[in-house]
Amino acid sequence: MERVFKKRLSAITENYEKLITRKNEPLLPGNGIFERYKYPVITADHTPVFWRYDMDSNTNPYFMERFGINGTFNAGAIKWQGKYIMVVRVEGNDRKSFFAIAESPNGIDNFRFWDYPITMPETDIPDTNVYDMRLTAHEDGWIYGVFCTERKDPNAPAGDLSSAVAAAGIARTKNLVNWERLPDLKTKSQQRNVVLHPEFVDGKYALYTRPQDGFIDAGSGGGIGWALIDDITHAEIKEEKIINFRYYHTIKELKNGEGPHPIKTSKGWLHLAHGVRACAAGLRYVLYLYMTDLKQPDKLIAEPAGHLMAPIGEERVGDVSNVLFTNGWIADEDGTVFLYYASSDTRMHVAVSSVDRLVDYCLNTAADGYRSTTSVETLNSLIRKNLKISHKS
Repeated sequence: MERVFKKRLSAITENYEKLITRKNEPLLPGNGIFERYKYPVITADHTPVFWRYDMDSNTNPYFMERFGINGTFNAGAIKWQGKYIMVVRVEGNDRKSFFAIAESPNGIDNFRFWDYPITMPETDIPDTNVYDMRLTAHEDGWIYGVFCTERKDPNAPAGDLSSAVAAAGIARTKNLVNWERLPDLKTKSQQRNVVLHPEFVDGKYALYTRPQDGFIDAGSGGGIGWALIDDITHAEIKEEKIINFRYYHTIKELKNGEGPHPIKTSKGWLHLAHGVRACAAGLRYVLYLYMTDLKQPDKLIAEPAGHLMAPIGEERVGDVSNVLFTNGWIADEDGTVFLYYASSDTRMHVAVSSVDRLVDYCLNTAADGYRSTTSVETLNSLIRKNLKISHKS
């Protein structure tokens, strides 16, 4: 048995190191807006071997997996102490999610998990499941993690084991190791995809929200909301308005939600979000960009039509297929932007762009006209311009 243990330990450890140290490659020429990369940056196989296996030959003679990992996805991101950090949603085979930190020296490969996952304190009402953390280094000096906390609906009828209630959990840290849990956000509706703005607005904390009638369905919820709160340690939304609406027959007719907190640029706040529509294959999640005013972050100033990114190739296949989701990006000092996105609730990817390119895309790409005729008018205008240029040359 000792021979079996050693043989499997050696093979699995060797494969793990090859995966972790594999160099990533940009997929060129791309579309000019961003470059995808060839390999996912984090998968279930990136989790440490000593998470998944009992390393003691006496208690695990077959070197058998003892803690199965189902997926690593929907990660918040931050640049911290010179490292590219992701707070990853790790989901075990038991369907419970938890947070764990992976770091990379360059943001595109060599991501390694820290030895231990985050030990997130609970509130008086314990969470059944926590996931999808957005990270914000706020000007108050704290790093905040705002995430979804899920609990069984206490009003569900007997025998109903699916109905749930979603709320926004809030925690903060100074070192990404020790986390202080604050009370959950108080709102009139269920909330998922809540994001903390990085600066005070009129002396208050500002939140991007997504009010919805139920755990899954947005219902009467109109889109991405905006709310100011007085005290983050006892956060309560008293007034809320929609700043990015849902529309019929668009990529976000069913739901939309803020991704990570927006990036501040000289032209305005740059936002990354997800949109959801229903189709024959089920729900389709894509990513899109919009911009708001620099001095009035709740005022929409630009939004290109359609999606920025949609699932392609292997991205379309996974635990929940046909889904791209994001809650993390990093803007470097030189303007490089690392967009971290999950595919099909299974794995993490990276695409690389720049602040200048993304702002150019937002400000100079046509908005949605909401009718086929306006789409043709937009296309004809571009064709006429390009043919005129080609005839001149």
